[in-house]
Amino acid sequence: MADTTRASRVACAAALVLAVTAACDTKAQFAPSLPPEAGFRVDDGVLKLWTGTPCEGVTGLRLTFDSGTQASTEQVWAAPQPGVRVERLDLLGVSFPDTESPLQVRTPLPAGYDWTKAGSINVAVDGPKANGAKADVAQVLRESAQHPAGTYLFGRSGWLDAAGVERENRKSFLTVCTPDPK
Repeated sequence: MADTTRASRVACAAALVLAVTAACDTKAQFAPSLPPEAGFRVDDGVLKLWTGTPCEGVTGLRLTFDSGTQASTEQVWAAPQPGVRVERLDLLGVSFPDTESPLQVRTPLPAGYDWTKAGSINVAVDGPKANGAKADVAQVLRESAQHPAGTYLFGRSGWLDAAGVERENRKSFLTVCTPDPK
């Protein structure tokens, strides 16, 4: 009798775990419906960002290398309220302070840090509703010279020019500042 009761409790517990697990959505609650992407390329040693579409009201930008690892490090830019418009920006390899930039570096990379040795790069935009995007540093470095100056590596979407971004945005990815259509 005790074995029968115990067996039914174990069976009920297993059924409950299975039901709860099956009911869970594996997608993060606030994740966008399409993957967010930003474009990166390197020209003459300068790491460049293209958000793909304009980001209005940007008050900050955070560039993180090797996010989530012990080697993680970042550079942070800021702009005063009400923010600035950002679409294309030279990130690294330019002289600072860059008086041409709408954003100014608030937290530089550590002295002597070689970003070209990092595995990944993440960009996050502060101010407007935006999503972060990630790219493979080695791929950006290796492939930039093989693509025309107007094309950027948009993560899994590959190398795109303005027409490609316009065609694929909201179809296969979202630029970092494109509102989620869903």
